[in-house]
Amino acid sequence: MIGSETKRAARERAARLVSLFESGGAQAVEASMLQPAETLLDLYGEDIRARTFVTSDPIRGEMMLRPDFTVPVVQMHMAGGADPARYTYAGEVFRRQEVDPDRAVEYLQVGLELFGSDDPAQADAEVFAAIAEALAPLKLRASTGDIGILVAAVQGLDTSEARKAALLRHVWRPRRFRQLLERFGGRQSPPAQRVALLNDPSPLADAGPLVGLRSEDEIEARIARLRDDAATPPLAETQIALIDAILALKETAPNVLVALRDISADLPAIGPAVDRLSARLEALAARGIEVEDLAFEGSFGRTSMEYYDGFVFGFSFEGRPDLPPVATGGRYDALTRVLGGGHGIPAVGGVIRPEVLLAGEEAPA
Repeated sequence: MIGSETKRAARERAARLVSLFESGGAQAVEASMLQPAETLLDLYGEDIRARTFVTSDPIRGEMMLRPDFTVPVVQMHMAGGADPARYTYAGEVFRRQEVDPDRAVEYLQVGLELFGSDDPAQADAEVFAAIAEALAPLKLRASTGDIGILVAAVQGLDTSEARKAALLRHVWRPRRFRQLLERFGGRQSPPAQRVALLNDPSPLADAGPLVGLRSEDEIEARIARLRDDAATPPLAETQIALIDAILALKETAPNVLVALRDISADLPAIGPAVDRLSARLEALAARGIEVEDLAFEGSFGRTSMEYYDGFVFGFSFEGRPDLPPVATGGRYDALTRVLGGGHGIPAVGGVIRPEVLLAGEEAPA
């Protein structure tokens, strides 16, 4: 439980952080504590229920206690015309904690969001540097990654569009992504029941009455997709190895850049994403960030909220594995297209957790 003194101190710290971001040109905004569940369910599917608190309103229907601020801030911005802008905010967010009972279900977030920059590398560097400056007095470890490189690698695989789409849907679910990669590479045999179904020329002939919500046409379409997938040649081992090499990267950012240049010789599709990483490192260096020591991990950010699709970063206390990250953030261009009805703009942001910040300043137990 967080005591009243800690809550007061966290709110004071949050107010100072908002003022700092306002001094950098950000406009302070607010978002309703209750958000329509439909929006988040459309974005993430039913999985989101396991991480959020859901309630029902007789007029508004299903509502969720906000799990973060980014989605409502994006909705607000896109509804207002999608011009370039900077926003900051502070308030409680709510997340269910089924795995770690000691982790808070309600905590403060202070955020900075930047929309509409025509230079993504500079915008990424601006948000990262602003949060780094806000946390500068603390001895924190900065970690970075780039979901866009993995996305580009999947898009460049020599396989069907259906298989690429399946992998892309699960980029943020590492275990499921790995299972699909193994199956598409022919390393896992399909279940015997599925093999029998696909070998049956008329699988619905003796199926009896339909049960469930799917129509016969939908079932037949699903069987046709499964047959197409079964006829697709397996992914080459060399291509799986390239994906594994990207995911295994864990070095300083400049060294990772060199490794990715080598990988791009065999997987040219990642070339533009690697160029964006190079431009970002130059922009970070220009803002005084010591990129020579900046950590980069190929899998970083893959278990966060699913809207990050490019640069991702986090700041954590060294030697405090008991604490979650103090700050996290990243680029989410695709989210603006979804919430903007097909019209998207560049967007990047990050959040700081004042309670974690205060806990890390104290001596570990």
